Amino acid sequence: MKHSRLFFPAFIVAASAMMMLSCDRHKPTDSSTSGITTLICDATIKNVISQEVDVFEFTYPKASIMTWYTDEHSAIDSLVTMKSSLIITARQLTDKQKEYLKSQNRNVRTQQIAVDAIAIIVNPANNIDELSIGELREIMTGKAQRWDDVFPSKLGKIQVVFDHAGSSTVKYVTDSLLRGEKFTSEVYACENSEEVFREVEKRKNAIGVIGVSWITADLENADTDNRTMQQKVADLQKNDTSAIDFTSRIKVLKIRRDNCPTAYKPYQLYIYEGNYPLYRSIYVTTTAPNGSLAHGFYSFLTGFIGQKIILGTGVMPAVVHPRMVSLE
Repeated sequence: MKHSRLFFPAFIVAASAMMMLSCDRHKPTDSSTSGITTLICDATIKNVISQEVDVFEFTYPKASIMTWYTDEHSAIDSLVTMKSSLIITARQLTDKQKEYLKSQNRNVRTQQIAVDAIAIIVNPANNIDELSIGELREIMTGKAQRWDDVFPSKLGKIQVVFDHAGSSTVKYVTDSLLRGEKFTSEVYACENSEEVFREVEKRKNAIGVIGVSWITADLENADTDNRTMQQKVADLQKNDTSAIDFTSRIKVLKIRRDNCPTAYKPYQLYIYEGNYPLYRSIYVTTTAPNGSLAHGFYSFLTGFIGQKIILGTGVMPAVVHPRMVSLE
């Protein structure tokens, strides 16, 4: 990937200024497939969007997408304050934010590109296999402080692991599970999703909350994938689909609704059918005009190749429905 950065709010102003100076100096052709643009993306879906950027820039060599990964609030703020014209987040703009941009003569376009599952993961040494929504809520609020409060276990105190306090996964749990209650004091805040994975992998008593794309076996094998980018793009043109399974380095718990006897893992089919209860939509939003590079990438994400890339990450694409998934 040409441009993959962690995002710090103060940097985006400098990046935007540098981009404009570069445009003036080199006068690149600005079109839907060439030029320079910035993309501000929710860091919890970084490994999905980084693949999109890689394929887009390979397909269109004259295009350069300066990608910054941050928390959801900062991404939306960058669009509202007009520091960027292209963002990817787990929620849409509010009506007030849309009205403000409209008052600034900005045309806001939003499109759902995926449905992301929130996976609940534990260490493989943990003998628990499933949780109900109610049990998960008790863990997150501290009503269940030890593993033997929910399941016969000798692992002791439960350690809840998130990426960081301002992440969209924290917001999802707050809005969808806690119902006004506060988090347990036994919360370990990491820096990013990769660290959540590593902490759960090494802590036998930990339970982690993470986007499903971070736990697929495909991601685990990425470093040994010897295909060239040209071969990968050619494979994306095919109509076939491949099975998506989860890495064995951690255990992915089955989750069931309180009124449902059957628990499900976050496989794509179960997300699509609505059986897996922890899911959220992913949106791309732009204020860029038609014919611009930002609008070109916006269109790419919603097109066949963009949706096929998402399909290969374990996330559920908004358009392409999987014909083959890995089930137990």
